[in-house]
Amino acid sequence: MSLIVCKFGGTSVGSTEKIKNVAKRILKYRDQGHQVVVVLSAMSGQTDKLLGMAADIQEIPDLREMDMLLSTGEQVTISLFSMAVKAAGSDAVSLLGDQVCIQTDAMHTRARIKKIDTELIKQHLSAGKVVTIAGFQGVTQDGDITTLGRGGSDTTAVALAAALKADSCEIFTDVEGVYTTDPNICTKARKINMITYDEMLELASLGAKVLEIRSVGLAKRYRVPLHVRSTFTENEGTWVVEEDKIMESMLVSGITYNKNEARITINKVPDQPGIASKIFLPISDAGILVDMIIQNTREGHMTDMTFTVMRNDYARTMELLKKVAADIGAESVTGDESIVKISIVGVGMRNHSGIASTMFQIMSNEGINLMMISTSEIKVSCIIEEKYTELAVRALHSAFALDKDNVPKKEE
Repeated sequence: MSLIVCKFGGTSVGSTEKIKNVAKRILKYRDQGHQVVVVLSAMSGQTDKLLGMAADIQEIPDLREMDMLLSTGEQVTISLFSMAVKAAGSDAVSLLGDQVCIQTDAMHTRARIKKIDTELIKQHLSAGKVVTIAGFQGVTQDGDITTLGRGGSDTTAVALAAALKADSCEIFTDVEGVYTTDPNICTKARKINMITYDEMLELASLGAKVLEIRSVGLAKRYRVPLHVRSTFTENEGTWVVEEDKIMESMLVSGITYNKNEARITINKVPDQPGIASKIFLPISDAGILVDMIIQNTREGHMTDMTFTVMRNDYARTMELLKKVAADIGAESVTGDESIVKISIVGVGMRNHSGIASTMFQIMSNEGINLMMISTSEIKVSCIIEEKYTELAVRALHSAFALDKDNVPKKEE
């Protein structure tokens, strides 16, 4: 008998009929002899409704009370799901994050899990019940309800799978798995059968929305096999596993893009020790994340400093840097929001040279200028003009033969 943790997102439980279908699917696992723990998100649209109500009451909602409010969405789905299982003739129990004792730190609306008490879950599993747990929430040592932030239900599921030493964690969503690129842009995009944790971490950090990066990091740390699959089909999805579980990795496994980028340049900065700190410390203090950074040397002991931030932080960063530029004696601050970051990812890059130069040649052939470049052991990213997004993705996808059926295979 194996233990499986299954997580279903908001679109999967968006109505009572969909909740009934999820219950039927889970009972198939029970019929096959598996023990099952189910993690559910709030019904699609429910969280937005709660956020809207909070905004009507308080202009800047209190974070502790916001957690109390938002945590109610999952309570609805887990109770309805348990009813559906019982109506189908089996037994289930629904549990909130504080009942399970998913203990977190006290960072309201973006808490991190510290530990999980699995005793109650194991008791219910031993009694033959399907255990359904509210995703996205936990409790502090002092008993305050917390929520885990964006993608929190994925994180809950993986953390539970790790704590319970489950055989696998299945993440059910509205797509059939992880694709070589966005199918909405490239019709030749293929579902990837298997991908490594490192590749998935890179794809998640670079804009792929199938899995939240924190959940992938947890899965890698505790070696939890992840299976990303569709709620609405029985097809095999994408397995996210350790690298040694795959017989042979592709040079490039996926191509992703991120339009939530803006580029900022501080022109003619004095080239001397301590200047970079004076530029980036105020940005860090403002809670603004900086991504790619390049520095170009000019004559006369001057330099240009160029970096990227998230697009929704662009205006705030520009305003902040005008004062910084005046303080350090820089000439001006310029910026551009019409950019996109295109990235290729693949663990096969570790053992093969020339991948980056191939990417650059493909871009050149399409007449696409590279504004910034960043590399890691298994990734190459370029900043280009946003208007070339679809052209770049399709050209790279074709050039690296991602439309061919040459997917990695599992070791026997």
